[in-house]
Amino acid sequence: MSKLFKDIYDYREMIFSLVRRDLRGRYKGTVLGFLWTFVNPLLQLLVYTLVFSYILRMGIDSYYIFLIVALVPWIFFSGTINGGCEVILGASNMVKKIYFPREVLPLAYTLSSFVNMLFSFIVVFAILLFSGQGINFVALLYLPLIMLIEFILALGMALLFSAMTVYLRDLQHILGIVMMAWQFLTPIMYSEDMVPENLRGVWRLNPMTSVITAYRDILYYKQVPHINTLTEAAVLGILLLVIGELVFRRLQRNFAEEL
Repeated sequence: MSKLFKDIYDYREMIFSLVRRDLRGRYKGTVLGFLWTFVNPLLQLLVYTLVFSYILRMGIDSYYIFLIVALVPWIFFSGTINGGCEVILGASNMVKKIYFPREVLPLAYTLSSFVNMLFSFIVVFAILLFSGQGINFVALLYLPLIMLIEFILALGMALLFSAMTVYLRDLQHILGIVMMAWQFLTPIMYSEDMVPENLRGVWRLNPMTSVITAYRDILYYKQVPHINTLTEAAVLGILLLVIGELVFRRLQRNFAEEL
């Protein structure tokens, strides 16, 4: 693991270059360009708010705020997995011809998605301020921590699925369905107390449950996240990162042959 960190540090310029290229090319050729960073979460917010406030009637105060503070982190996580699973395939020429730590590719993609999420949080803070919801600045101190934990979790998943997709190309299509189901199994559109008591033990095995709960504690309920929530998120995030790296390291040996 120490060698991996050293390799990543040695190739930091390559990582930054890949991040810049991905950010520039993400909306290249579109009419709105970089504005899609803000328009995308706002459009999703509008649709979900309409459905769950006026049709299904969740009965949650300021539902649009309840939703947006969870939706933006979810967009980052799901986007990292859906797009990250293809990064090795998309860089097949580099992988076959140039030596570099292969982990650079999913790491760079996760970083670019993370930067995109940071820009999207401009929308979140604007809604919090202009709605009168306000911000608890003590609780806000914990926001970088939960963002880091989510980044670690997303990177672990990107490592895992980017390596597996090289051998199972159908996985990139399967993940689209999996992520749709995963979204509904995560407390994004609903609150935790709506989950039946007898299912909560299994439900909390979802690593994004504690992450979304922490975001909502900080930004919606304006309170410091419970230590158990942070601990669960950190443990699951680190565990999945280790699993992702172990699987990636084992599978990368035959990347060139498979590509």
